[in-house]
Amino acid sequence: MGAEHVEGPDDFELLAVRARAALVREIAESGAWDADSRWREAFEHVPRHLFVPYYFAGVTGGYERLWGEYPEPERRRRWLRGVYADQPLATRLRDGELVSSSSQPSLMAQMLVDLDVRDGDRVLEIGAGTGYNAALLAHRLGDERVTTVDLDPEITESARSHLAAAGYRPTVVTGDGARGCAERAPYDRIMATCALRSVPVAWLAQCRPGARILAPLSTGLLMLTVRDAAYAEGRFLHTPAYFVALRGDTEGAAPVQHIGGLPRRVLQDELFRFLLTLTAGAMDPHEAMALWLREGRPARERFGVTVSGGREWAWLDDPEGPYVWALRGA
Repeated sequence: MGAEHVEGPDDFELLAVRARAALVREIAESGAWDADSRWREAFEHVPRHLFVPYYFAGVTGGYERLWGEYPEPERRRRWLRGVYADQPLATRLRDGELVSSSSQPSLMAQMLVDLDVRDGDRVLEIGAGTGYNAALLAHRLGDERVTTVDLDPEITESARSHLAAAGYRPTVVTGDGARGCAERAPYDRIMATCALRSVPVAWLAQCRPGARILAPLSTGLLMLTVRDAAYAEGRFLHTPAYFVALRGDTEGAAPVQHIGGLPRRVLQDELFRFLLTLTAGAMDPHEAMALWLREGRPARERFGVTVSGGREWAWLDDPEGPYVWALRGA
């Protein structure tokens, strides 16, 4: 009877390479890189497992911690399979609540394509997370052109460590993402990887004219074009997006599960939930439903946001039209 095979470091690295290649093929098949295939190279080269040494998988009654340093090969393989699955990973919990995660890779790929970077662009990322997204940006643009900021020093410390282990050294800043990072400005692109209730006006002053801001708002992705330090405007993309809230935003998203008088089929409609969250605090839920039905269940792309002179409002179809409301938190 032969000796039992013991997994060595070379075996594990080969498994990681194969798992990463499979993830890249899956993202490619989704069409995420059709508009900019250069991002595929970044995903091929940046090893996600170095950024997620452990994560939490949901189980009945809570979370199970999966770790890359298990002595048992099968448990390590299970951790690795999860790292390279096309799914978001919970990476940090506090009092049982999720405070940081690594986003679904295919969504990250789509957002990076939507960001529409050009060689030489300077990018500010709001929400450092594991550092994986900053590594992808640094691979494409170079370390010196990428800045990532997070309020939590534990998150920035671990992100910096992960980035160094993978061979990347963008600027990692501990600070309030809502204030941006003025000392590294100006930026050609700002990308938020945390959910917002409104767009921080401070970001506009740190952008070059014509810069773009891509940020999760409500349950969608908002793309703004910056005209100057006081004005930006843009529409939502078609992509649904669910992110952990920007740190310091204690109000969170509007609860939509139990609103009296609204039909369950409407409340369960993903596009209506987008509108309900977008109009929170500015429009009665029944009024929002009436608008939604009257306008033919409008998709995300028909909605937009304008930031002007210290004011911020969302709109349907036309920023000067009849359906306009102030954003909660603006």
